Amino acid sequence: MRRWVFAVAMLCGIGLIAAPAANAATRDKADAAAGWLARQMTDGERFEADFGGQKFPDQGLTIDAIFAFAAAGASDTNAGKAIDWLAKPEITTGYVGGGTESYAGAHAKLLLAAQIRGKNPASFGGVDLKAGLLSLLTPSGRFSDRSEYGDYSNALSQSLALLALERTPGGAPAPAVTFLAGTQCPDGGFPLNFGEATCTSDVDATATVVQALRATGDPVNAGEGTSWLVTKQHPNGGFGFGTNAPNANSTGLAAEALAGHRPAAAIKAREFLRSLQSGCAGAEADRGAIAYDTTGLNPSTAPRATAQAILGLARIPLSDLHGGGRPQAPVLACP
Repeated sequence: MRRWVFAVAMLCGIGLIAAPAANAATRDKADAAAGWLARQMTDGERFEADFGGQKFPDQGLTIDAIFAFAAAGASDTNAGKAIDWLAKPEITTGYVGGGTESYAGAHAKLLLAAQIRGKNPASFGGVDLKAGLLSLLTPSGRFSDRSEYGDYSNALSQSLALLALERTPGGAPAPAVTFLAGTQCPDGGFPLNFGEATCTSDVDATATVVQALRATGDPVNAGEGTSWLVTKQHPNGGFGFGTNAPNANSTGLAAEALAGHRPAAAIKAREFLRSLQSGCAGAEADRGAIAYDTTGLNPSTAPRATAQAILGLARIPLSDLHGGGRPQAPVLACP
């Protein structure tokens, strides 16, 4: 997703590995997408970014894949390898920060991934993820970065923090829930960035915020956000950001937020996602992949687009994701 990886952790890239020998064939669109995504992971465990021939770990996209595998209930072997890779101390601290650097969004996203995979977040890669996240809670209720590079925390990081902390015995801090609800724009949607002069609702932010508010017991504001979201659906079922054309990333998040609440809109969004998926008429290596938009499959954007789209295809909210699905990385069943 274009804004799903936070602050300095925003990286994108892919690596290729050979498909495992015993992959089950499937006709399920989400399963096929999860299988394709798993086969793009370097060593079956991670995603990397390539800048001028130099490789960098992409923890954010790797976590997106874990979310996607949990939603589809497939490629569980790869999800297990991914969380083990993320738990390497240098990978963990390279993402959440170390020393004087500490990033709210990265703490929240990794905490949620650890919970989904049944890992101990109090000792993950040598870091107490919950304590680290709570240390970034400000008096206003906002989770903010502590960084010499500035504060890049936003509605996505705040929402993920609430979703992750709601899974803990103490639940999400009430001031943090109140803060997020208080950022709502007059039109009912929610902005990506906090404190701007003009409150501008954003599809990705609203789709994530409403999930966090539902999980933490605020159905009223979540419902208003959902109603705004429906008004931004394009005739073809897709969602975009701002005035841009629909894309798989935004549509995947929106479909996930709409499922179970606005079923007709969710079905239209899911059909748009399916229209972007490579099927049996495509190259064998591409089958199951989901393009970012209608311009066609682009190797540089397809992994993140596929990961985000799976959330909408599977229709399982972030609050209900759990690991432990089928171990295989499925392949699309074709004649």
